[in-house]
Amino acid sequence: MRELKNIDRMVMIVVVKRGELTIEDHISSSTISIGVGSVSISVTSRQHLSLEASADSDIFILFVADFFLKRYLSFSDHEPIDFLYQRLQDECSLEEIAHQPLDALSLYLIDKIIDTKDDIHMKSIRCMYRVMEFITHRFALLDMVDAQLDTDELDIASRARDHLLSSFITPPTIKELAHICATNESKLKIAFKKVYKSTIYRYIQKLRLEKANILLREENKTIGEIAHTVGYKHQGHFSKLFFEVYGVHPRDL
Repeated sequence: MRELKNIDRMVMIVVVKRGELTIEDHISSSTISIGVGSVSISVTSRQHLSLEASADSDIFILFVADFFLKRYLSFSDHEPIDFLYQRLQDECSLEEIAHQPLDALSLYLIDKIIDTKDDIHMKSIRCMYRVMEFITHRFALLDMVDAQLDTDELDIASRARDHLLSSFITPPTIKELAHICATNESKLKIAFKKVYKSTIYRYIQKLRLEKANILLREENKTIGEIAHTVGYKHQGHFSKLFFEVYGVHPRDL
């Protein structure tokens, strides 16, 4: 068991790859349990916490200070960083903002952060760069949605998004995804578009290309191999989509 007691305002991103982590907040007398294959994002303005992991656990925790978030404020109510920063100013002892499934891209980025210790030159810069990619990815998955949205629509869209995070390389059909979310195809497509401002197809494409963008810069693989890794059968189609989104051809990376 580890104890954390101070007055720092920070966001806590907890990734449980194996085992379970229990966080006990002694100020509010509340408890958060995070199981295997989960990511929890919490805000805390002052801490008296006990963190207890199960035996043989594998857990990654990143603490993001409020002064770091302040650098990137956009003064928009719909931006995750602004939302998290404001919650930290409200003097909460511990508040879980999101509890989501762990995805392959997060695992890859965590490995790259940890592997920084083996770099020969500029370790701190390389580590910060990889940490920023991880933060950007996780914050982008927060549900910053219109408060006027129907609760059922938000639930359907969230369940669909959570499933796609773990299956975007070989995603289910719309019909299969609708069945998983206990709805019909029409309601699923309408709800997803309203909540995430994207079609399901475009969302899958976004997740695939995000991972490909990192693989192209970090891995010694051919473009064809990377295209196949993220779910595209044809290198030409992958390259065309990549250029449309990033404005650069994969070969140039």
